[in-house]
Amino acid sequence: MGGKEKEYVAEAFATNWVAPLGPNVDAFEKQLAEQLGVKQVAALNTGTAALHLGLQLLGVQAGDTVLCQSFTFAASAFPILYGHAKPVFIDSEEQTWNMDPALLEQAITDEIALGKKPAAVIAVHLYGMPAQMNEIMAILDRYEIPLIEDAAEALGSTYQGKACGSFGKIGVLSFNGNKIITTSGGGALASTDEELVKKARFYSTQSKEPAPYYLHKEIGFNYRLSNICAGIGRGQMEVLPERVERRREIYDFYLQELGTIDGIVFLPEPEGSFSNRWLTTILFDEKIFGAGFNETVRQALEKINIETRPLWKPLHQQPVFSEVKAYLNGVSDKLFAEGLCLPSGSNTTDESLQRVVQEIKKLL
Repeated sequence: MGGKEKEYVAEAFATNWVAPLGPNVDAFEKQLAEQLGVKQVAALNTGTAALHLGLQLLGVQAGDTVLCQSFTFAASAFPILYGHAKPVFIDSEEQTWNMDPALLEQAITDEIALGKKPAAVIAVHLYGMPAQMNEIMAILDRYEIPLIEDAAEALGSTYQGKACGSFGKIGVLSFNGNKIITTSGGGALASTDEELVKKARFYSTQSKEPAPYYLHKEIGFNYRLSNICAGIGRGQMEVLPERVERRREIYDFYLQELGTIDGIVFLPEPEGSFSNRWLTTILFDEKIFGAGFNETVRQALEKINIETRPLWKPLHQQPVFSEVKAYLNGVSDKLFAEGLCLPSGSNTTDESLQRVVQEIKKLL
């Protein structure tokens, strides 16, 4: 916590604004819109809810195809199935580990040849690293396919000076407990289309029509963020620049200490991209260390109470998606086989970072 969160939460109690909606929600939405450079933001209870509403707002229906990045958390794809649409997974490119534009275009042309143009694309800025947005947007503009931009891990990241989460027809944020800022649990839907956000707010409050009684003409959802949680978010937004600065310091420290070791690979920042470095990740080259060395390191560190995690297991490897079509090039499989997320929390002390590095060097 940054310090001001308690003040805003106390204000919610003092004014009895506890339920969803209220002054904290309004102020938090304004902060987010200014951060992203978009016209409107709807604060919601999860990033998953924002993805689900995004698909609803774009008119995605049962049987429609939605192209989705494979190298990501399952929540990027689950909402596609909520509405009985059909996901198709796209592998990553090596420069940013995000959606491969060449495979994206191949999937689009293949789907069009089958008589069904994709209804939407979900691209992710993984670990805070911006995707190749110029290439992706050029393809989607050419085929007139809307983008839902999953920036759940990328608040504070920019591409060519523009905020991640502001490129797509709809941008999605997450404030889950492990994100760069948190509302304990929460998310947001952003857009330059004010009518879309207005509709999102309508859907997220059970699609209640303006009437003196409960009147519903459309199916709605209970997706709004509470005024208390939004108070936490307001305080967190005030320290977002500090959070980003600290995450980047942590990345630089690991890079300096481990980056010169043969076989350890870091994800560099391409020219024009600015990553919030949500998590610092490394690869242990199998040609140098052998297969499964990342898991050897993870288990050894776990025994001495240092938590690390594998990189995301690609969605095309997940049992729940075993029947889903995928366009693959082997990149995300390799990343999962070789990668590890290092301790990267904003409050990680220099002493703790030094200990992590020392223990990894001992293992090497």
